Amino acid sequence: MLNERQKAVLTQFLQRNPALQGEKENLLSAYRLLKDCYDGSGLVLTCGNGGSAADSEHIVGELMKGFLSRRPLNEKDSAVFTGLADDNFPKKLQKALPAIALVSQTALLSAYANDVDASMVFAQQAYAYAKENDVLIGLSTSGNSANVVNAAIAAKAKGAKVIALTGEKESRLSELADVAFRVPSQETFIVQEYHLPIYHALCALIELAYFT
Repeated sequence: MLNERQKAVLTQFLQRNPALQGEKENLLSAYRLLKDCYDGSGLVLTCGNGGSAADSEHIVGELMKGFLSRRPLNEKDSAVFTGLADDNFPKKLQKALPAIALVSQTALLSAYANDVDASMVFAQQAYAYAKENDVLIGLSTSGNSANVVNAAIAAKAKGAKVIALTGEKESRLSELADVAFRVPSQETFIVQEYHLPIYHALCALIELAYFT
């Protein structure tokens, strides 16, 4: 059940993005996966290549700090800093929806690519981090990027769910995904343009489940 602010986000998404009208049910399904994840104190992992790598970091940025809502620490959260820092310290922190961009770990990525297999750089992290009911968000305009597909395989083997953002063609990533957004283009930059409003809406919906 969506609250009024969530309903407004969904309505505005559909109004602003007529080409993505068909993604409403996917948005709701992906939202439910994220809600189950965070209700269980879970973790979201993201990955992609090139522009999609930037998008994966963008998603983490929206989840880990305030996006549409303020996220101040409550009195109980603030109390743990008593004796460690002054009263202003907790006022400069925000509640987070825990997320990690697998693309951001430069030393590990380069070492694994050099020492083992470049196609497994995200899979190694997904295998290490993921647990049951966590969520991997994989972005691939083709849906067949080997390192993103392998991350999805590793995540699912650990019991995590997979949300895929791809182009319109059926792909290995969309086959593996629990929810697959197959946007209506095969042109890389257009696919990426469609991905942004989808993940913005998804981040807004999940934020508004916990913060007002």
